[in-house]
Amino acid sequence: MQPTEVKALLESHLDDCTFHVQGEGCDFQVIAVGEAFEGLTPVKRQQLVYGALSDQIASGALHAVSIKTYTPAQWENAPENAG
Repeated sequence: MQPTEVKALLESHLDDCTFHVQGEGCDFQVIAVGEAFEGLTPVKRQQLVYGALSDQIASGALHAVSIKTYTPAQWENAPENAG
């Protein structure tokens, strides 16, 4: 899979979120930013993102997915947003 395919899958399942996807083959790093994560525990946040990719993970199209989630306010101060 390509990063653009992973991003499209995420965008089709999670509204009002921005995704930054890097990686290749079946190993990807995902940063998700959105109001959907407000008030959720870290585990619930991860489950939201994994849920959008569950079919691809089950089929083996995706093997390793590293996920970081932020609300828009948290993203303002995130080290990955320092650019």
